[in-house]
Amino acid sequence: MPTPFQTATRAHVAKSFRDNEDGNIAMFSVLLFTLMVMVGGLAVDLMRMENTRSTLQQTLDRCVLAAASVRQRLDPELVCRDYVEKAGLSDYLRDVQVTQSEGSRQVLARARGDQRNYFAPLIGQNTFPIGALSSATQRVSDIEIVLVLDVSGSMSGAKIASLKEAASNFVDTVTANNLDNSVSIALVPYNAQVNMPDYLIAKYNAVGPVTAANANCLEFTPAMFDVPGISQTTPIPRAIYADTSSGTTGGSGYTAFDATGNTGGTNAFQYCNPRNGDPVTGALTQNLILPPTSDANVLKAHINALYAGGNTSITLGMKWGLNMVDPGTRPVFGQLVNEGEMSASFRDRPFDYDQEDVMKVIVLMTDGEHVAHRITAPAFRGETADTGIFRGTDGNYSIRHTTGRPATAGSNEYWVPHRSEWRAGPWTGAADNSGTAVEQSWAGVWQNQRMSWVARQLYARALGTSNASRTAIYNAKLEDFRDTYSDATSMDASLQQTCDLARDNDVVVYGIAFQAPANGQTQIRDCSSTIAQYYQSDDSNVATAFDSIALQISQLRLTQ
Repeated sequence: MPTPFQTATRAHVAKSFRDNEDGNIAMFSVLLFTLMVMVGGLAVDLMRMENTRSTLQQTLDRCVLAAASVRQRLDPELVCRDYVEKAGLSDYLRDVQVTQSEGSRQVLARARGDQRNYFAPLIGQNTFPIGALSSATQRVSDIEIVLVLDVSGSMSGAKIASLKEAASNFVDTVTANNLDNSVSIALVPYNAQVNMPDYLIAKYNAVGPVTAANANCLEFTPAMFDVPGISQTTPIPRAIYADTSSGTTGGSGYTAFDATGNTGGTNAFQYCNPRNGDPVTGALTQNLILPPTSDANVLKAHINALYAGGNTSITLGMKWGLNMVDPGTRPVFGQLVNEGEMSASFRDRPFDYDQEDVMKVIVLMTDGEHVAHRITAPAFRGETADTGIFRGTDGNYSIRHTTGRPATAGSNEYWVPHRSEWRAGPWTGAADNSGTAVEQSWAGVWQNQRMSWVARQLYARALGTSNASRTAIYNAKLEDFRDTYSDATSMDASLQQTCDLARDNDVVVYGIAFQAPANGQTQIRDCSSTIAQYYQSDDSNVATAFDSIALQISQLRLTQ
C-alpha cells in the first residue's frame, strides 16, 4: 500500500501532465504538414496531368494538320506518329485514321493513357487518365487542268476520232455544274512542236523571223528545262516554218505544187504546224494552245478541230503543259484577260503552288515515243531573197548553179527540175518566158517545199551524174539544211526533268499511253505522279482512261 507521500506525488504528476499543453501543438503541426503535403502533391500531379494533356492535344493538332495536307506525299499515318514520337508521347497514341480521295484527306488521331502519380497515391489515386482527340480535313476548292494531247501523224484516222470523243466527254464530266468557275481547263496539242495563237506568242520574247501565218513555235534551250515555267523576258529562238522530216519521191516527174492545186510537192506536214487543203492559204489554225477556260462548248470545238500530222515531241507538250499551271504565267493570263482572250474569272491563275485549297492537274497523253528532233540550220532561215532559187508564175521552180554543173549543162546556169533541163535564165512560168521569175528567200522556200524536195530536185538531180553522186549530194544538202535540235534520248531526259519539277511542286500528272510503243509507255509511266495515275490503253478506244480521270476529279469537286 502506497504511503501518503507516494499518493500525493502521483496525484501531482498526473495533474501536471494533464495541465501541460505543449505536445498538442506539435501533433497538430505534424497533421497539418501531412495535409499540406497531400494537397500540394495532389496539385503537382494535377498540374502534371494537365501539362501532359495539353502537350498531347497540341501535338495531335499539329500532327493531323501536317498529315492532312494534300500536298505532302508521305504516308499520313507515319507523319502523325512521327510528331507524337518526337514529343515523347508515343505511349499515349492509340490510333490514326486516314480517309482520303484525290485532292481530299481527313486524318483523325486518338490518344489515351494513364499518368502514374507521385503524391496522389496518398489519397488512393495511383494514376490519372489522360486523353486527346484531334481531326483535320483538307479539300480542294479550285482545280487547274491541262490536257496535253498527242496530235502527231500516228494519231490519224480512228485514233484521233477516239481521242476527240474521249476528251470531249472528259470536258462534259469535269465542267458539269461548274457554276463558280472553280475548274479551268487548258489545251496543249503537240506533235513535233507546240503551236500558239498570235496573241499568246506575243507575250514571250521570241527571236527570229516570222516566216508563216499561224506558225508560232519556240525552240527551248536545254537550260530552259531546269525551271517549270517559261520566261517572258528571256530570248527564245523562234521555230522556222519548215518541213524538215518528210520524204520525197526521187523521180524526175515529181514536181512542186502550184497555185492550181498540184500537190506533187506539197507538205503533208510542216514543222510547227501541219498544213492541209489549199497550199496558198498555208498552215492550219486548229492545233493551237487554248488558254484556260471553263466554257465546255469552246473546249469541245477546239478538241473536235484537232488535226493529226507530224512527229512526236512529248517533252515540248509537257513543258508547255506545266507552264500553263506555273504561277509565273499569271502575268500572261492577266494580259490575256485585259485583251479579252480569257475570262476575268481566271485573272489570278495560275495560283501559287503551295496554296492549300488548289489542285493542279496535267493529263499527258501519247500514242508514240520521241523522234529525233531536226530544225532548220541558222544559215537557211533568212528572209532575204538571195537563195538563187526562183519561182515562176505557174508555181514551178528553177535554181542557179554558177559552179559544179555537169558538162551537159554547158554555159546554162539555171536548172529547171520539172522540165529536166538547163536554161540560160530562170523559169518564168512559160516556155516563152512570158511569165515572171521571183527569187525566193529561204523562209519563202520552206513555206512551200519540203527540205527533201529541195535537196533532191534542185541539187541532187541538177548536179549529180550517177545514182551514187546524186545520193551523196542529196544527203549532204539535207545535212546543210538541218540541225539536230535534240535526239530521242535527250528528249526522254528533258521530259522526265519536267515531270520531276511537276512532282516537286505537287502538280498531279495523269499519264495515258494509247497503243504506244514500249519506250513511250515507259516515259509516260515514269512521268505520272504515281503508278495509280498511269493508264495504258491497248485497244482502239482511249475513253476508259479519260472517263476514270474525269470521275476522280468530279468526285473531288463534290466534297468541296
